[in-house]
Amino acid sequence: MTARIGVVTFPGSLDDRDTQRAIKLAGAEPVALWHKDKDLKQVDAVVLCGGFSYGDYLRAGAIARFSPVMETLLEQAKSGMPVLGICNGFQILTEAHLLPGAMLGNDHLHFICRDQKLRVENADTAWTTDYTSGQEIHIPLKNMDGRYVADERTLDMLEAEGRVAFRYLEGNPNGSLRDIAGISNEAGNVVGLMPHPEHATEPLIGSGRTDGLPFFTSIIKKLVTA
Repeated sequence: MTARIGVVTFPGSLDDRDTQRAIKLAGAEPVALWHKDKDLKQVDAVVLCGGFSYGDYLRAGAIARFSPVMETLLEQAKSGMPVLGICNGFQILTEAHLLPGAMLGNDHLHFICRDQKLRVENADTAWTTDYTSGQEIHIPLKNMDGRYVADERTLDMLEAEGRVAFRYLEGNPNGSLRDIAGISNEAGNVVGLMPHPEHATEPLIGSGRTDGLPFFTSIIKKLVTA
């Protein structure tokens, strides 16, 4: 069985091809999905990639949340389909209420682009099983609206339930509360994070690291053994 992983392209998506390449490198079949289509083409999992969907008008991800593809994706995600939201994809997942909280502008009001050190907090989600809890990795980060916020009750819930998937190390790049870089839903099939693992999959391209490849090998193993 070859896992089929869909990558949704919205107007303004930037990293759809990079994400498709990462999926192929990991050993799965990337499937291009268009935001206006409700048909997910029988994929086994979906990635909402980075970029600036609809130019980030209103709020980052706020318009993309109403794209036709999201209607089907919402249903499938709630039924257990694995979904990964990277950067703008994370923003879309919060706007769609598949993940709690919200993304606001960076506290320093500047776009940031750098190699970011993270700690893996939860290695039990569908997208993180090839990591180990406590593992420190480097993943490229590039965002303008990357500040994760939520009320204290929600933050305490995420901490208590082990749903903080990644945390920033060696400096908080955007003011995210409790240094949160990524979270998961309760079931662990939906994960969102601001850094870009698709840019850390080949030693000669991007950051020169392969720390992001386990995102994609993790989901393949889960799908193949399910």
